[in-house]
Amino acid sequence: MHFLILCILSSTGVFVVFKFLDKKNILPYPVILINYLVATILGFLLNSTELSLKSIISMPWLPISFLIGLLFIMLFFVIARSTKIVGISITTVASKMSVVFPIIFSMLIDKSDILTTIKLFAIIVALMGVMLTIYTPDSNAGLLKKITLPLILFIGLGLVDSLVKFSQHKYVDNQDSALFSAILFFIAFLSGIILLPFRRDAIPHFKKSTTWIWGLVLGIVNFGSIYLMIYALNYVGSDGTGSDSSVIFGLNNIGIVTLSVMAGILIFSEKLRAINWIGIALSLVAIVLFSIS
Repeated sequence: MHFLILCILSSTGVFVVFKFLDKKNILPYPVILINYLVATILGFLLNSTELSLKSIISMPWLPISFLIGLLFIMLFFVIARSTKIVGISITTVASKMSVVFPIIFSMLIDKSDILTTIKLFAIIVALMGVMLTIYTPDSNAGLLKKITLPLILFIGLGLVDSLVKFSQHKYVDNQDSALFSAILFFIAFLSGIILLPFRRDAIPHFKKSTTWIWGLVLGIVNFGSIYLMIYALNYVGSDGTGSDSSVIFGLNNIGIVTLSVMAGILIFSEKLRAINWIGIALSLVAIVLFSIS
């Protein structure tokens, strides 16, 4: 259970950091790049397996880590933008309700994780919750702008979580989790370096100490969100939390949503409409249903 609690805190920290970046008018790009460098270093430092180019190339999960790494850096920019436009609460709910995807995927690849009536109902409630949470009565142009980013996160992070679940289920045990995390963060870092010549406005920001401080903080919590999730998934059933991965995904996401919404309201004074609160409530109900099913 302690792995799961630490994973919840780390994942919530990612959204909180992005909100602070917006509040302090700090350019996200260099912070994101530094974050991936920090996460890569942490992964290699914590790695306990044989480390050589030959051993890494032979890893069966390497192609998947490449794909996750590319998705990571793209979605991190979306998180930064969405947090700025619609706030931490709506961004978190939309992204963490992507739990629907790995839960469905887990049931497809894991015979012990079966579809029940409660899980099916929870999926329906979850989709309703996301739609109501990101709803805004703005004009068509404003509405499209505000719902597009959360929807991209909903689908994109659902794909990432599903790929992480597949990797953990087929290839990655606790011994490989640090190296697996390091490689995918390294791919994200390299992708950011390749894009750097197209973001010349970001180069001067690397000289600022605040950029490196926030990059360090973001890198630590970002690494923890993946590394600890793999540990939690591998720990399924041995600590009383349940017998399948959908329970872990459910408990993880309800914790992240709850803490992030509280942070948005108490720390950043975010305002939500009644219909958004209904959506958040439905999302929490859906995650509870996933957890008990």
